[in-house]
Amino acid sequence: MSPIQIALLLLAVAGVWAIVELALTLRKTRTVVDSLDKTVTDLNNTIAEAQPVVAKLDGAVDELTPALAQVEPLLKSSKTAVDALTSNLVEVEAVVRDISEVTGSMAEASNAVSSVTDSAAGAVQKLFNKVKAPAVDTERKLAAAAAEAERPTERVLIDEDDDAAGDDDGQNPAVKAAQYYTYMPSETSEESCDE
Repeated sequence: MSPIQIALLLLAVAGVWAIVELALTLRKTRTVVDSLDKTVTDLNNTIAEAQPVVAKLDGAVDELTPALAQVEPLLKSSKTAVDALTSNLVEVEAVVRDISEVTGSMAEASNAVSSVTDSAAGAVQKLFNKVKAPAVDTERKLAAAAAEAERPTERVLIDEDDDAAGDDDGQNPAVKAAQYYTYMPSETSEESCDE
């Protein structure tokens, strides 16, 4: 075989191989195209189903457009309200600070007045105690006398038989020991007196 024949033979084998590969590629391509065709059909169906939803969303957006136009002025007014509230809070803080200062000053003044009043009251109390002291002593003496008057009375009884016996012994009756008997008023004696 000549080299030209070998080259032709190799070319023929390469051509057959290329044709087989081309046929296999076309078959795979046809399968992919069929699959792609089915996907496109499914996609078209999905889009067809989504069109009413999109139309409804479009209508909702159309309805929201005026509301969105009103949101911007609302945001501006809310910003103004927040600014006003902030300034009011600053003023309230200043008022509270002033009130606390006034309250502190009033507390200090109250303490000063209280101390002056206490010292004046103490001086007046001392003056009254000096004037009242003799009256208190008199009242104390009267209370002691009243207590003495309320005590039960004591009586000394000297037995006459002892006096006679003492004369016999030669003792002085005045030297004899005195016997003391205390009589307390009782309810039974009062009852016996009533009967």
